[in-house]
Amino acid sequence: MHVLNRKVLDQAVKHHGDLKSPLARWFTIVTQARWRNLTELRKTFRDTDCVEGVTIFNIKGNNYRLHAEVNFQAQAVFLRKLETHAEYSKRTGGKT
Repeated sequence: MHVLNRKVLDQAVKHHGDLKSPLARWFTIVTQARWRNLTELRKTFRDTDCVEGVTIFNIKGNNYRLHAEVNFQAQAVFLRKLETHAEYSKRTGGKT
C-alpha cells in the first residue's frame, strides 16, 4: 500500500512523542501490505473500524485513532487525521 499525506504522521509524532515507535511500526506494516478488502486488512489490524467510508486504525493500545481513506483497488491509504481516543469519544459522543 502507498501511504499518502504522511505529514499527518509527522505532526502526530511532533505533538505526541510517545507515537514515534508505534507509528513507525504501523507505517512499515501498511507499506508492505497488499490488502484487497477490509476483511484482509482486519487480519492485520483486527480492531480496525470503518465508519462512513473512513477507516479508523487504533494506535498504541487504542490510545489514539488514525483516520484514513483506504482505496484497495489503487493500493493507497490517504491519511486524514490522528486524534486521541478521548478526543474521538468526545467528538462522537462516546460511540466507537
